[in-house]
Amino acid sequence: MTPLRIALYQGPSGVPSSTADSLDALAAAARRARAAGARLLLTNELYLTGYALGEAVRELAEPATGPAAQAVARIAAEHGLAIGYGYPERDGETIFNSLQLVGPDGARLAHYRKTHLFGAYESTYFTPGEEPLVQADLDGVRLGLLVCYDVEFPETVRAHALAGTELLLAPTALMRPYEIVPQTIIPARAWESQLYIAYANRCGAEGDLEFAGLSCLAAPDGTVRARAGAGEDLIIADVDPALLAASRAENTYLSDRRPELYGSLT
Repeated sequence: MTPLRIALYQGPSGVPSSTADSLDALAAAARRARAAGARLLLTNELYLTGYALGEAVRELAEPATGPAAQAVARIAAEHGLAIGYGYPERDGETIFNSLQLVGPDGARLAHYRKTHLFGAYESTYFTPGEEPLVQADLDGVRLGLLVCYDVEFPETVRAHALAGTELLLAPTALMRPYEIVPQTIIPARAWESQLYIAYANRCGAEGDLEFAGLSCLAAPDGTVRARAGAGEDLIIADVDPALLAASRAENTYLSDRRPELYGSLT
């Protein structure tokens, strides 16, 4: 099977001045990604608005089919690549920290609401999602969706592996000093659950928060196939189904499990 080339957009740096500016930057990143042969572009957590919003999140949140979603769909269709992007979703009076995935034709492929909220800010303004396992298919590769803190729980990643996810998309807003997550935890998750993880982080500062960057694609053999630095970047890497199959044959964590012994975990 042909490898799936993906792009991870780490940027823009700092607080976006408007959703319109975020969309302009997305269009530019999509153009560069497609020129490099990518079929999928992943942005970071709450990409469209910025992360540290405070009360402004109530005004900036949009429905899953709102104007920003329609604009992203047009960008995806224009450039012929799938786009996964983070945004604050409004559903009535409820706000979710969401990830939407649209296909190369602009049609929605999947939608996920962050299930594990991090810290007082997120717990104050967002409601946790209740659907832990969301998947989609792109060019024969089974994609799974999580957001930031979700991927730090081994249970969530293992659930995806057991459900057949081959590439896990994880937009994030990881701040310093937690660089251990992209440097150590994400490659370990990919290794222990035998899948690829695309981890797209924010960069720059928003208020008192300084984001760590270090976006990466971690492979099931424990290697990192592409890594960003601390600043704005667009990294390109391939998800190779043949490598995944060989790695799963070599590393038999999934087939050697004894779930009858794990009842105490739940």
